Amino acid sequence: MKNLNKTILALLAASVMTTAAFAETGTERVQSAKGSVEALGATLENMGANVDTSVDLNGAYTFDQKAAVYNAKHTELQNQFDTLHAQTAE
Repeated sequence: MKNLNKTILALLAASVMTTAAFAETGTERVQSAKGSVEALGATLENMGANVDTSVDLNGAYTFDQKAAVYNAKHTELQNQFDTLHAQTAE
């Protein structure tokens, strides 16, 4: 029984450590979303498109709200990319 308890505790500890290692902080989520917008914007500029990568963070107070604003901008730029890519494929 002691070995079973030790095994369960070891697995639980490993699970917690693994989850903590992969968890992003709020700052990291915002920086990742911002980097994604900047990278897609650079790609669009290289394709010859006029790109506006600016975002309005007024009213976005939490990390989740800020990341959501950047993700919305990314979606907008992705749509622009898809349209431009479809036009060049014709």
